[in-house]
Amino acid sequence: SEDPWDLPELKDTGVPWSALDTKGKVLRVLVSVLKFIILLGLLYMFICSLDILSSAFQLVGGRAAGDIFQENSILSNPLAGLVIGVLVTLLVQSSSTSSSIVVSMVSSGILTVQVAVPIIMGTNIGTSVTNTLVAMTQAGDRSTFRRAFAGATVHDFFNWLSVLVLLPLEVASGYLYRVTELIIESFQIESGEAPDLLNVITDVLTEAIIQLDESVIGGIASGDSDARNKSMIKIWCQTANETILQNVTVPGVENCTFPTLCWVEGNYTVIVKNMSVMSNIKKCNHLFVNTNLPDLAVGLILLALSLLVLCSCLVCIVKLLNSMLKGQVASVIKKILNTDFPFPFGWVTGYIAIVVGAGMTFIVQSSSVFTSAITPLVGIGVISIERAYPLSLGSNIGTTTTAILAAMASPGDRLGNALQIALVHFLFNISGIILWYPIPFTRFPIRMAKSLGNITASYRWFAAVYIILCFFVLPLLVFSLSLAGWQVLVGVGVPLVVMLIVVVVINVLQKRKPGFLPAGLRSWDFLPLWAHSLDPWDKVVVAFTAKCCCCCKCCQGSNDDQGHEDQESVEQSTEMRKAAYDNPPHLSSFFFFLFIFCVSGT
Repeated sequence: SEDPWDLPELKDTGVPWSALDTKGKVLRVLVSVLKFIILLGLLYMFICSLDILSSAFQLVGGRAAGDIFQENSILSNPLAGLVIGVLVTLLVQSSSTSSSIVVSMVSSGILTVQVAVPIIMGTNIGTSVTNTLVAMTQAGDRSTFRRAFAGATVHDFFNWLSVLVLLPLEVASGYLYRVTELIIESFQIESGEAPDLLNVITDVLTEAIIQLDESVIGGIASGDSDARNKSMIKIWCQTANETILQNVTVPGVENCTFPTLCWVEGNYTVIVKNMSVMSNIKKCNHLFVNTNLPDLAVGLILLALSLLVLCSCLVCIVKLLNSMLKGQVASVIKKILNTDFPFPFGWVTGYIAIVVGAGMTFIVQSSSVFTSAITPLVGIGVISIERAYPLSLGSNIGTTTTAILAAMASPGDRLGNALQIALVHFLFNISGIILWYPIPFTRFPIRMAKSLGNITASYRWFAAVYIILCFFVLPLLVFSLSLAGWQVLVGVGVPLVVMLIVVVVINVLQKRKPGFLPAGLRSWDFLPLWAHSLDPWDKVVVAFTAKCCCCCKCCQGSNDDQGHEDQESVEQSTEMRKAAYDNPPHLSSFFFFLFIFCVSGT
């Protein structure tokens, strides 16, 4: 049978180049150039919409993020710190923003570097949800959705698995802290400036829409009472500190420093003193500079608009790529992206992909932008998931390189701690790559992402369940247990983890060595169907959505749009559903693997 993970052949249905006359060839070239220009424009709008989306999330959830970071006693718990890193990054949709808050808190002495290490790990997990959400927009076609969702979640699984191993190691040995401390002490590092690369182009549009005073979140996290009453929307883009002479009342004549600048008025002694005053020089020029709306209202407006633009751009990009990447062009591009070097240098190809991913992320200065951009390419079959994996690993390194350069712009007295936190992020991702990439057998994220892709292709609603479960419910559950104390966390968590490990071992034995198990454990048929199959849950979801569909014509129109695709893939879909229903061990294995890596990872 055909492997659903084989890259599809994008056939060219147009007139062959050799059959065109001169006019036709010129017209095709002009159309191709026009499509390429439109594609660049859509990519530009896509990147800008991600930037605006991040600003919208900061307006909506920035104050809550600052309040969360203010709970220093909670942050001292490694598991709570990890979960807070995840949740805050989800709230502001920017790992660079949450990381910069952590760096500023470490620099000011509010947090120690050791306490900040789990939070940095959490920001690495939280930022990977963006491309997973982008993959959801390709749910219209089963095959495309399978590849796109797997290509996005391979990044998630890498981050969760890395935390699962490195967080206990860090708690036990301080590995990341000690190595980065040694690096800082070994090199004489001077302050520098973080470069603006893609921001130079995108800021022209994004700063015309909204500009934020990001110091407000850091101020709230640092306990600044003035920051709590301050709007995050930047009003004055150019300010200056001026020194003026001002009359100040002091308790008595003995406080006079210069007799000529001191006098007595009745019962008061007045002196003339130099005072520093902030003066506003130039207002910003963005759309919301003169608005009277609260931050929450502006954030919700920008959230709706940015999501609309992002989804529209993504749909148009996919359609445009499908029309451009056909025939000879598609063959050449797919061959360049997915072909390995000849033996014995085939292993080098993946590491080159890591370098390319790091370089591209350094240019766009955002791992979310890069991984979100390659997700639709994985979906339409231009990039294989085996190639998307090292590209995603490279993007993790690229975003930490940007953080290192940003930390080097810190003042000299704060440079050491700021740079150490940035290096912790860098070393965390390098250690994860060493764990889960060099040996092909250890590339578990690829196999896990493909397993999840197969399930979401049959049950598309399960994609939303995965996102809600792994990025919201489980982190909040672990956070709640950690607040109750180590005794409660260990008492609840250890039996659950042991049980899940036992179930996973049974699943592996059922698949490979069923003879080693008692007859009753060679399948999960003794359990209720809902406990080892998604079939009953699927019926509930279908029934619920059917009741919620208030317009039959709308439903019929949707069915007509997908009719052709569903008719072609009905046999494949039936086989997949039958496999999901009749092969409970495989489904159960995925469920418990997912729980282990999410629960234990946090």
